[in-house]
Amino acid sequence: MDHVLGNAKWADLERLRSGNPMYDATIEEIDGRRIRVGEHWLADFASCNYLGFDLEPEIMDSIGEQVRRWGTHPSWSRLLGNPALYPQIEEQLTELLDAPDTLVLPTITHIHMSVLPILAGQGLILLDSQAHKTIYDGAVYARGMGATLKRFRSGDAEQLAEMLRDAPAGMPKLVCMDGVNSMTGNAPDLATFARICREYDALLYVDDAHGFGVLGERAANEMSPYGIKGNAIVKYAGETYDNIVLVGGFSKSYSSLLAFLALPTWLKNHLKVSAPPYLYSGPAPTASLATVLAGMEVNAKRGDAIRADLYRKSMLVLDHVRALGVYTPNVGSTPVIELPLAEGEDIDVVGKLLWERGIYVTLAAYPLVPRDQVGFRAQVTAANTDAEIGELNAVITELAAAGRLRKAG
Repeated sequence: MDHVLGNAKWADLERLRSGNPMYDATIEEIDGRRIRVGEHWLADFASCNYLGFDLEPEIMDSIGEQVRRWGTHPSWSRLLGNPALYPQIEEQLTELLDAPDTLVLPTITHIHMSVLPILAGQGLILLDSQAHKTIYDGAVYARGMGATLKRFRSGDAEQLAEMLRDAPAGMPKLVCMDGVNSMTGNAPDLATFARICREYDALLYVDDAHGFGVLGERAANEMSPYGIKGNAIVKYAGETYDNIVLVGGFSKSYSSLLAFLALPTWLKNHLKVSAPPYLYSGPAPTASLATVLAGMEVNAKRGDAIRADLYRKSMLVLDHVRALGVYTPNVGSTPVIELPLAEGEDIDVVGKLLWERGIYVTLAAYPLVPRDQVGFRAQVTAANTDAEIGELNAVITELAAAGRLRKAG
């Protein structure tokens, strides 16, 4: 097994795992968005609980009743038996997304690994070069099952159109991409990609893990540029679901272990007999099903006000970063804020400084990201306080003054 430990690709990550307190930490206590590791308290900007639903009393209180009714875990596969919570979730989710139908499965990774090979068959997969690693893994698995895999430059609609034009006649075509990107925080020009896919009869497969719950349809009464309802990138772009399969998850904004596809009913029924997570896997715990339903209630009552506050807090950081002349690939206003390091800077050193200053973030090290994108990602949530955001901004100022962050322009 020497080849496992001797693979230099993982050397930087192993160095961080074994020596940086920001990696592989045991969190022993939380207080709002503050976390305690050992005796050290930090402001948490590594959470993806964007709406703060993980800390909502109304949502937490929903768990007990359902657990007493259903037990801790409904251990049938979905094909064998569905607690009534499942069809309730799918009915409400279909209405929220304004989709033809929905299917919920345990995780987005499960979906990519099982559904992508089914959709691709022996056809062509065209994958955005910046698509999430889990989409790539699903596409590689599909390639092993007989599909052809090619990549196009991220956001390059013209190159995608050219590749679709050159595809063999009659070959099934599947285009895979992120909605809101998990590192840059940027949303694609979905309307353009959807138009191109329809023109060339390709199916557009979009993973909006970080957009669902944050972005939604545009309306005259919206309280922020995020739109309303948090019903994801397709509605945010003013699009229909024609030739689009939307994938999303409840593990970010809704703080619950569950994921979904928005899709036609005929495809939903086919996946019930062909997708392994529906056929074989144990479903999500009862607590997650309960908190999804309670979360949708809170979203309907107060979601837009929460999103408006999330927008305000996100802009406190983004405006500060831009005023400092620090580069972030986030050109919009989403709460995903990546800060690449200046050339030659060591992520281990930066991570330890953030730790000492009481700021907990996601360290983006090689090979999790390309070497020229090494840095850290701060995720703002509605549960972060303005004081915590001030602490984050103070450390960003310190890092910028020391020349450790990449400059804009």
